[in-house]
Amino acid sequence: MPVLEVKDIEKCFGTLQVLQNISFSLEKGEALAIIGSSGSGKTTLLRCLNFLERPDKGKIIVNNNVIFDAADPATQRESEVRKKRLHFGLVFQNFNLFPQYTVLKNVTLALELLANERPDFTQEKKAIQEEIQERAKTLLSQVGLSDKLDFYPHMISGGQQQRVAIARALALEPDILCFDEPTSALDPELTGEVLKVIRNLAERNTTMIIVTHEMDFAREVADRVIFMDEGVIVEQGSPQEVFGNPKEERTKQFLTRYNKD
Repeated sequence: MPVLEVKDIEKCFGTLQVLQNISFSLEKGEALAIIGSSGSGKTTLLRCLNFLERPDKGKIIVNNNVIFDAADPATQRESEVRKKRLHFGLVFQNFNLFPQYTVLKNVTLALELLANERPDFTQEKKAIQEEIQERAKTLLSQVGLSDKLDFYPHMISGGQQQRVAIARALALEPDILCFDEPTSALDPELTGEVLKVIRNLAERNTTMIIVTHEMDFAREVADRVIFMDEGVIVEQGSPQEVFGNPKEERTKQFLTRYNKD
């Protein structure tokens, strides 16, 4: 059973159709790379999955449960949006860390807010807080930042900030971890350290959707690749199929332009 099924998603901004009949599925432990030119709809797709945008049409199904159906208002209640977002951890292009908080606090904050809603929080507050702290420290160690816990975002590099953002997304244990061009805001020398973290996650069979312009990385890490152009899925398949033997002319043209660059 797929962990995620996206069925016929469409999204318009005014008269501009940004997504058209987007359908795909994702298996547990699978790494899916989405590639395409700027403006092809990749980021809008991730924002729809994370309910930062509301699709005009289609369904989103997680673990066989319909969490969004454009034809069913019951699945669109604003009161349920935060709960639905917990299925998707989203790492943005720009790190979006809270500048007033330390690295550790940036990772623990969402966990603390959720813990406050637990019925046993008052009675078990100390134990819960200790558990949150340990989880955050473990995640920051996994991304190589155990020595930066008390630093503030302005005190660390862009690559380190993005690794904090990855740890923050992982903290909530999402069903699917989504990356939106995670290296696009980084200098080339910092890109490798972030890609290394994502590569390690893939090796641990983390379920991921990675929107990326790093073609060599997508070829190496992804189990499956989707090529999008002008709001539609043009082609999808294994990295060997999409990169090595693309069937669609638009895919061939895109990869030719990339190889020239």
